[in-house]
Amino acid sequence: MSIDFLRGSISSIFPVKDLVGVFIALNLCACVVVFVGRKWKSSSHHTARPATPDLEKPAARFNSREKLTREFGEWKPSDFKRPTATPLPDWDVHTSKPIPYRPFRYGPKYFVTMGLRSMKWDEWIELDNHYLKYHADKKKRIEERGEKCYGTAPEAMDGAIELLEELYAPPIYNQIYTINHDPQKTIHTNHPSRCDYLPERYPTMFQKTPTGITNTITNETFNITQRPLPEDPMATAARLVQDDLALMFERPDGEYYLLAGAILLAGFWRLSDKFGMPLSEIHTSGDVPQFREKLQRGMMNFFRRLRPEEPVLRNNYFIQVDDSLAWSHSIGSEDAETVSWNTAAKNKAIEHHFFRSERQSLRRLPRSGAVVFTIRTYFEPITEIVKEPYVPGRLASAIRSWGDDVSRYKGKEKYEEVLLEYLDAKHEEQVKAGLEVEKEDEVRSYPL
Repeated sequence: MSIDFLRGSISSIFPVKDLVGVFIALNLCACVVVFVGRKWKSSSHHTARPATPDLEKPAARFNSREKLTREFGEWKPSDFKRPTATPLPDWDVHTSKPIPYRPFRYGPKYFVTMGLRSMKWDEWIELDNHYLKYHADKKKRIEERGEKCYGTAPEAMDGAIELLEELYAPPIYNQIYTINHDPQKTIHTNHPSRCDYLPERYPTMFQKTPTGITNTITNETFNITQRPLPEDPMATAARLVQDDLALMFERPDGEYYLLAGAILLAGFWRLSDKFGMPLSEIHTSGDVPQFREKLQRGMMNFFRRLRPEEPVLRNNYFIQVDDSLAWSHSIGSEDAETVSWNTAAKNKAIEHHFFRSERQSLRRLPRSGAVVFTIRTYFEPITEIVKEPYVPGRLASAIRSWGDDVSRYKGKEKYEEVLLEYLDAKHEEQVKAGLEVEKEDEVRSYPL
């Protein structure tokens, strides 16, 4: 969510009115900065740097050879089984640091692309020492805002339950399940499917039970076998991870619709605005730059041909001028009819500038055929990330490379004067301290 795809576009994921950001959040396809030239300029210092390999692959490279032999809206359950996740036996919720994603590139050109790259299965769900804060924020949002920020359409219930199973299905329950979104139809297997990702990957935190899973850190136990379920399955799934979650389903018209989600920490967009929308409308209603011209056709082809064994990742970023992870109040009240950058104060002090980035994964669930978006948001003060080598100069160059449409979408007018002056000064400090700009490619690679 935010599905960057849904919320912003396919490259840099979704600001003000977007979603899924994936979707939904799917905030699912947004604008991604793709590196073209490698120069950075300031009024007093000029440095050139070598070209950086582009690790992002066009969507067509992932599934262009796959022929669509099924009718739109139909899905035959796949026998694909996710590889067992590699355990992290020493993982600690208090000491495991977040991955420092810095998904911005040097100008002079900013390209709008889907910006996809292949995902290793061990990368699907990433947890770190911000888990307890995210968990508390999500719990509060579920209690205070309820179904405004999570929900599952009746036809999407099978996919939402499948997502729960992927995270932590008990060994008996996952031998029987419904198909085709019809509770009267069941399929039996002689062997359990490989679900329980969280207990596999994070054994120090999650333990399987006969009916579900226990979070040993929060002392919560979840029951997946009870009927009716104790709560909406998307809300339950969101309580377990730091990501927002969204499910897209293909209908007979060939479009993918946002029919299930838990968008709790999206910052710039609301699930209630996008729920039930097709992917194309999610992007056009969110004013995603160049969506129709450059993204729509390729994105739809990608979604239709995405296979369960081909998970992908993408990253995006935004600048925010308030310190709220869940909802950026600078763009208006979360309950306002419309929200926009127009309400944000201009050129606030640098202490009010925050770097907001998303790491989104997209994969197709093998049984239901739903495309699931995980949208993990990272939120840090600008004053902290500029301490990292190369970051101030590269971020300043990236922001200057935005075209007028991307600049409007990202609210650049509200912060560019203060932010760029600050980034330029910090870059000059690093250069004067001995930073060798031309060696950046030797010590970092996208999206870090």
